[in-house]
Amino acid sequence: MRPERVKPVLLSSQNASVIFPDPEKADSNLIAVGGDLSRKRILQAYTQGVFPWFGEEDPILWWSPDPRGVLEPDAIHISRSLIKNANFASWQVVLDQDFAGVMDECAAPRSGQGGTWITAEMRNAYLDLFAAGAAHCIEILQHGQRVGGLYGVELGAIFFGESMFSRVPDASKIALVWLARHLAHWGFGLIDTQFLTPHLQSMGASEIPRAEFLQRLTRLKAQATQGAWQELLPWGHIFWR
Repeated sequence: MRPERVKPVLLSSQNASVIFPDPEKADSNLIAVGGDLSRKRILQAYTQGVFPWFGEEDPILWWSPDPRGVLEPDAIHISRSLIKNANFASWQVVLDQDFAGVMDECAAPRSGQGGTWITAEMRNAYLDLFAAGAAHCIEILQHGQRVGGLYGVELGAIFFGESMFSRVPDASKIALVWLARHLAHWGFGLIDTQFLTPHLQSMGASEIPRAEFLQRLTRLKAQATQGAWQELLPWGHIFWR
């Protein structure tokens, strides 16, 4: 017998302890509507494989897509052209220095896009997660100027990638390579990319069923990692190991 499917639920903004419906029983990718972006609610969402994503004019929307885009840290694909660029360009990398700046860059208008989902409300919510040590960022600098980067949320041994940006060719790719190499070194088991784009697929990402993702999340969120966000690996270890 086919199990009963659960429709998206309406969350109250007055009760941040409400547990999200089980995504494995969800009728669609949309899990819930409403609520708030308090730290407690967002972290509860990630614990269940759910994340907020909505536009300026939308209510708060909570998602758990099926299939799920993921990247195994050890499966990061580094092209020869990227290695050449990383070898000869004057790149620098910094961790957790200007989280607000990275978010603002990710929210900036892009060619072919009509708006951003990184609203002021979302910005404030993730800055709060960063202040609590639950969110992190990588910045790519060239000649002292920030030209690329990414940010996301850490939960146990899984990293939930939220957004990335690039102001010069390959900057976001280099940020993703640095992220994957460091996460592998620190003992992380998975990078959640939420959805699979051609860009992410070219870097080694793939899709897995939501049920498989939730099973892996259950294991990984309970695992500890070592030295995370406290060290920068040598450049050679990143691209030529």
